[in-house]
Formats: sequence, structure tokens, C-alpha cells
Amino acid sequence: MSQGGAAARGAATSQDKGWAWMVLLAAVLLQGLTLGFPSCIGVFFTDLQHEFQASNSETSWFPSIMVAVLHGGGPLCSVLVKRFGCRFAVMLGGLLSGVGMVSSSFCKSISQLYLTAGLITGLGSCFSFQAGVTVLGYYFVRWRTLANAMASTGVSLGFTLWPLLSQYLLDEMGWRNTFLIFGGILLNCCVCGAIMRPVQLASGSPLQSPKPAEEPGKRAEGAQLSNGASSPHPELQQQTRRTACFQMLQKYLAFDIFCQNKGYQIYTIGVTWMMMGFALPHVYLVPYAIQNGVEERRAALLISIIGFINIFIRPLTGLLSGHRVFTGRRIYLFSLAVLLCGLSNFICVISAEFSVLIIYCVILSIAMSGIGALTFQVLMDVVEMDRFSSALGLFTILESITLLIGPPLTGLLVDITSDFHYVFYNSSFFLISAALFMGLSFFALEKKTKLKEASKVPLDNPSRYQYNEMPTEPQSESQSPPAVVYITSI
Repeated sequence: MSQGGAAARGAATSQDKGWAWMVLLAAVLLQGLTLGFPSCIGVFFTDLQHEFQASNSETSWFPSIMVAVLHGGGPLCSVLVKRFGCRFAVMLGGLLSGVGMVSSSFCKSISQLYLTAGLITGLGSCFSFQAGVTVLGYYFVRWRTLANAMASTGVSLGFTLWPLLSQYLLDEMGWRNTFLIFGGILLNCCVCGAIMRPVQLASGSPLQSPKPAEEPGKRAEGAQLSNGASSPHPELQQQTRRTACFQMLQKYLAFDIFCQNKGYQIYTIGVTWMMMGFALPHVYLVPYAIQNGVEERRAALLISIIGFINIFIRPLTGLLSGHRVFTGRRIYLFSLAVLLCGLSNFICVISAEFSVLIIYCVILSIAMSGIGALTFQVLMDVVEMDRFSSALGLFTILESITLLIGPPLTGLLVDITSDFHYVFYNSSFFLISAALFMGLSFFALEKKTKLKEASKVPLDNPSRYQYNEMPTEPQSESQSPPAVVYITSI
């Protein structure tokens, strides 16, 4: 065995101990500060409506923009990480998040809130969260799966604590001062980023900021530009630039996989449609409870109940889905969780009493745990791991679009009808239809594959017609993790 290989293996082994666990603790805190933060926005919904004399639809644009940017900014974050490294991206995200919320406390109109809390804070949260998850891939090799599972508990902790803190501060000092304090709290993302120092390879080069391989399009463009001064055909330069642009899109947004892989196509469409209704209860549950006579503190407690149950159920769901019995069947577990999530909304329609709403939150939290634990695992099942990063880039951008437009459209319907029940009718429609679409489509895909195998008809490209679970074995210890993986959480 070569000395270089032994040194690389030793460097990889050292990544799973010592300072790596401090980085994991910082990642837990980061996920609570970023992904958990939008859960508290419903607490301020009524106050913001009164302050700016805004409709349900206008007010709901604020959390929708925040969540959509948080989920859809993955490709931008990946460019930032490749250029400057994970530590810089996390700290920049913390700075943007803090500045966004501090600026929000001085807003004079709801449209200004879209820019400050929605766009700036959402983008900052995206940078901090996704770069924070990416750095775990560098610090952990052997225990990478465990590290990601433990880090995801930060989301549940955020869901539990943010609404309670928000309601307390809102009662004590109003929403403007609360947003000002939130700005200071979110600046702690910078502290988390400072902990995430670059990992060193055995050779001494930083692992966290790898130099990206030069793209063929860039090489071609460079060659063309070097001769550009004497070239009589500038349109060739433009064509080369277009080619480089297309290759960049191909790298970060896998349109070719979407067109060729039927499993990825079905799953992406199903989840994108599902997101039209998935976020609605998080935005409207608190104002719905308050409108029906529930005390504001108790209404805020409902979101915390969802987060608290998630702390325990999500890891159990992840362990259950990893059992060999469910190999190749995780898409059906995911569809079942989405179906349960949609059916649970009818509980709110039956009654808005606090005790009934608690039952609703318990069932919704169990279903959400299944969705959160399986979303990206199923994606890994239907896409080859060497294209997972680009497939996830397109996946998150499409789902962010429906996350953006879902709550405002439902808010418009509530404004027209003055009936909050339509929130839960809408949510159920999108979730149930998405669950049936995904479950039945994958079942039909499997059946079609079995018929083709039985008749022994050769397939030109089997991945276009069947749902195959792709191997998700952890990388060997001597192999460095990918430069960037877009990660979101539900």
C-alpha cells in the first residue's frame, strides 16, 4: 500500500473525531436558527395584518418569499461555496439574516417586508443552512449518515422553540422590537460559521475549498478568446459562450435527467405539486386558531407541539425506512406519509377547539416526520449518486416556486370567501392528489418493467422506464466528498 494512500486514509479517519463533533453541534444550532425560523412567522400574522392594513394574501407573501428563497437558493449557494468555502458562506448568510431582520423592524409597508425579511433573510438562511450541511460531508466520513441525522434534529428544536419565544417577545415588546432581537439572534450563525474551520488534507491543502475542475466549455471559451483579437467571426465567440452557459446549467440543473429518467420525472412533479399545499398549515394554523377563540399563547403552542414530536419521530422514521424490508419501497412510504398529511387537515375542518387542534398537530407531526425523513432518501433512490447534486438543484428550484405561490393564492381565496376552512381544503387537495399520483405512477412503472422483463424485450435505456433504487453506499474513506450538495429540509 502506498504511503500517499495511507496518509489520505489517516486524514479521513481523523475527520470523524475531535473538532468534528463541535462542527456537528454548530450544524444543529444552524438548522434550528435557519430552517426552524419560518415556523414562527404565523405568530405575527395577525399583528402584521393590522399594522399594514393588509389582506391575508398580501401578508402571506412575506413567509412565502422567505421559504421559497431558502429552498431555491441552492445553486447560488453552491457557487459561493466553491469560490470562497463553507465557512465564508455560513458567516455571510448569518450576516444577511441578521441585517434582514433588523431592517424589517423599521419597515413602513408590507412590500418593504418582502425585501428585508423575505428576500434578504431568506437568502441568508439559505447560505448558512446549505453550507453548514455541506461542511458535514467534509468533517465526517465514517459517521456521515449519523451526523446528518443528528444535525436534522436542529430543525425540530427550532420548530419547538421559535414560536414560544416569538409569542413571549411579541406580548412583551411588540413585533418591531421582536424582529430587532431576532436579528441579533440570527447573527449567531456567524459564530457557528467561525467554528467550521477548513479541514486539512494530509498534503496540507484545504479540503473545504477544493479547486473546481475546469469545465470543457471554459477551456474552449478560453481558447476562443485567446484568438479573439484576430478572429473575424465574433459570432463564434458568442456561440462558445452559449455552450459554456448551457454546460453550467446542465451541471447545476439536470434537465437531461428530468427528460430521460421517468422515476425522477414523476417524483419531481409529485413533490412540486405537493408543496402547493404542504406549507399552508404552518402559515395559517395560528391565525385560524386565534380567529376561532383560542388564546394567542396557546395558538403559538400548536406549532411548538409539531416541532417537539418531530424531535423523536423523525429519527425513528429514518431508521425504519432504512430497514432492508423497505428497500425499493420507500417511495410508497413517502406517498403514505403525504396521504396522511392531507387527510389530517380534515380534523381542523371538523372543529377548531384547542383539544382537537392538539390531536391534529400530533397526527400532522407524525406525517411530516415521514415526509422530512424520506424526501431526499427517495431522490437518492431514483437518481444515480454522481448526478444527485445537479438533480437536487432542479428539484429544489421547482419546489420553491410552488412554495412561493401556494400560501398567497390560498390567502386570496380566504379573502374572497372569509372562510379559513379553505386553507385546509386546499392543503388536503394538493397533498392527497400528489400522494395518489406518485404512488400509482410508480406502481404502474414497476408493473411495466416486470412485463418487459417477462417478455424479454431489451430496453435501450432502462432508467427511463423503471424505478430502480440506486446504491447509496457511503464513499470510501480515501475519497473526498463532493464539493457541494444542495440540501433542504421539509
